[in-house]
Amino acid sequence: MEEKKRFIPVMLTPYSENGAIDFEALTSLTEFYIAAGASGLFANCQSSEMFELSPQESLQLIEWVVKQANGRIPVVAASSVAGDMNTQAAFVKQIYALGVEAVILITGLIAGEDESDELFNKRVFQLFDLTAAIPLGFYECPEPYKRILSPQQLKTFVNTGKVIYHKDTSLDIHQVQKKNAATRGYRFGLYDAYMAHAVDSLKAGSAGLSCIQGNYFPELIVWLCEHFNEIKLAKEVNLVQQFMIDHMDIMHEVYPIVAKYFLNKRGLNISLFSRRAVGFFDNSTKLVMDKLYSDYVVLAEQIGLANDAVLLQNKQ
Repeated sequence: MEEKKRFIPVMLTPYSENGAIDFEALTSLTEFYIAAGASGLFANCQSSEMFELSPQESLQLIEWVVKQANGRIPVVAASSVAGDMNTQAAFVKQIYALGVEAVILITGLIAGEDESDELFNKRVFQLFDLTAAIPLGFYECPEPYKRILSPQQLKTFVNTGKVIYHKDTSLDIHQVQKKNAATRGYRFGLYDAYMAHAVDSLKAGSAGLSCIQGNYFPELIVWLCEHFNEIKLAKEVNLVQQFMIDHMDIMHEVYPIVAKYFLNKRGLNISLFSRRAVGFFDNSTKLVMDKLYSDYVVLAEQIGLANDAVLLQNKQ
């Protein structure tokens, strides 16, 4: 029997209007993901505005999420401190000490954009040696630049037993298929960020999804992970996949502010404040998000998720 597909949300960071981390809202947000059926949590990632957080703030954020999850579901977190491999390894150790399942390495911090795969690989193995038995993963984060691992690179790293997690942002279903084929049989999971090919990715063997759409309607991503391969629900699955394709661009504009606005409509008390310069949340953007919310309500009714969606809204 195929293992259950998992949804791992890339967590937002709620702020107070003065720009400080709002830990009360972070508690509510964590519970929102869990209530929606998330199988794990990805703290301190790009959606968390990790590069706008100080190292100490990142550690506080991760520690808070781990304590709130309280063993109900695992937490992974990215190591967002740049520097040589000794510096990065030291931060990896600090994160792991907080109780995460794995520490996720950012590919763009290990080697520069003009540096070779050979040098990248050498530094990865240095990190492996410096972090002893700590489980690790990779994150093809768009910042500081997007460095995509090849299927062969990923297989080489996974083969060591150190790498159990990969957040793929290649946006290329052929690459995803090859990476899954190359790592099949290992204690490892590839989590795809690109919802435009979500169904094909899950069918190709991806362990699950880890996408920004989960910061709008996490229960919909959970539903897709559960039903993507059910013949009797093929029509509904196609509706969900097309919904993701049709609304892809608008969910990335002025993000993460737009996601925080959407979650307000869902009932979460979360400020729209962001430390990132992502553009202006004007009235036209607001109207687009209002339309997205209406479209989602219709979709939820079409696939029989309406009661669950309302429940999650009213629980907040």
